[in-house]
Amino acid sequence: MLHLASQSPRRRQLLEQLGIEFAVLHVDVPEQRAPGESPLDYVSRVARDKARAGLASLTGTHDAVVLGADTEVVLDDEVFGKPRDAEDAAGMLRRLSGRTHAVISSVCVVSARQEQSETCISRVRFSALDEPTIEAYVATGEPFGKAGAYAIQGRGALLIEHLDGSYSGVMGLPVYETGRLLRRFNAASP
Repeated sequence: MLHLASQSPRRRQLLEQLGIEFAVLHVDVPEQRAPGESPLDYVSRVARDKARAGLASLTGTHDAVVLGADTEVVLDDEVFGKPRDAEDAAGMLRRLSGRTHAVISSVCVVSARQEQSETCISRVRFSALDEPTIEAYVATGEPFGKAGAYAIQGRGALLIEHLDGSYSGVMGLPVYETGRLLRRFNAASP
């Protein structure tokens, strides 16, 4: 049975879209970038740490398969996590305004016998945002709990001028890469 090591409703929705049955695990993994760690290495490590923590929580289950994922917004080598408050959200949106940033989404699947991962990098260009637009968007509450303070699947879509990459990857779980990974993972299982 597949287990999702994430509380994200977006990841659950995207995994359901694949028609896969799964159970949700709660894992508590620190999301702190190490000094000198590249954004790509950071996102990949956090996804792997979540999957491994999920597997470790399933003691006595030998056939368990756990999927962990992480998605972060990156601008100028800075990782934009989830905003702490409205001021932090508005500051992120101001910095993203009129610029292109990367969204790195990494997926890791582990079992007692193997571990495999996939990473997707998308490029998102925001339109130039004025203060009333930023304030109105932050007031919706949508930026909270979202890397980079926006949700592409919600009202945040109005901020985006161009997407080069994976829509679902920007949401939090790249569907194509996840499906490919799970097929490869299952094909490689004894």
